[in-house]
Amino acid sequence: MDRRSFIKNSSLAAGTFYVPGLQRRLGPRELILGHNNKQYRIDTKWSKINQEQYPVKDCHEMVQDQQGRILLLTNETKNNVIIYDKSGKLIDSWGHEYPGAHGLTLFNENGEDMLFLCDNKLHQVFKTTIDGRVLLTIDYPKETGQYDKPEEYIPTETIIAPNGDIYVADGYGKDFIIQYDSKGKYIRHFGGRGNGDQYLLNAHGICIDNRRPQSPTLIVTSRRENAFKRYTMEGDYLETISLPGAWVCRPVIRGDYLYAAVLQTNSRQGEKSGFVIILDKENKVISSLGGNLPAYTGPLPEEMHQTINVFQYPHDVCIDDEENLYIAQWNSGQVYPYKLMPV
Repeated sequence: MDRRSFIKNSSLAAGTFYVPGLQRRLGPRELILGHNNKQYRIDTKWSKINQEQYPVKDCHEMVQDQQGRILLLTNETKNNVIIYDKSGKLIDSWGHEYPGAHGLTLFNENGEDMLFLCDNKLHQVFKTTIDGRVLLTIDYPKETGQYDKPEEYIPTETIIAPNGDIYVADGYGKDFIIQYDSKGKYIRHFGGRGNGDQYLLNAHGICIDNRRPQSPTLIVTSRRENAFKRYTMEGDYLETISLPGAWVCRPVIRGDYLYAAVLQTNSRQGEKSGFVIILDKENKVISSLGGNLPAYTGPLPEEMHQTINVFQYPHDVCIDDEENLYIAQWNSGQVYPYKLMPV
């Protein structure tokens, strides 16, 4: 069966699904996604909130706080942050002032949860308490000498080092990573656009990789290059993790694994061709949720693509304390996040 026929025969309307790698059939609206030891049952109706009262536009990113709550960031100013319990029930919501809400990062500061929000319409980054009180605002990085006006700066993501240093990815602007101290004082910048491995193209996300505790590094998305790039904490380029075909969003580390939403693929741009990938400690793809498991010829995987259209444009992965996944989606008909449970 070719890929087109497989997708047609596996559509949600068919009622019964079969996924390669899992030797059993499932009932209506049930589906197992993934490969190897990372397979999941998906719940597309996890969110149990009133759509008229708590609408969303783009569901951009999600985190889990110390209380076990799941926080969703949306660019809907009626409720920029929606707070769920793990069953999908509404706990609270806040925020009306972030029309370009995009990046959501949680940081434990002396035992207290803090949030960092990137707004790509306000061209600013905000540090807030868990309930939204603003503690710090970082404006466009004129100290770098690379920006003449705020509109050139379109931040998409942050990550916070253990010492409190703040790294901001200007993923929709000039693709620099700008490092600040905990008070918002400029330290350095690196990346940006250019010819060479050390440069970035659509630096959409960033994380700290602590899987080798003696030598933590930064992993930065270079989405238009279908890659992640690794840097030292001081911004020196180390390596490229190539993921052919995959427009990866931010990298999320949990245990020995790296999780990432794939917004779409090269071969089907603008056609709702997204899926989710999981990489092992050696940064090899070991599971693909809604996509193919690529074979490796040497260090590079074969080109990746969607195999079943369960996702449209997935934008972020949140992993909770029970190893459940939550997938937020961009430009996908204002759908609420999906939950995926390990099997």
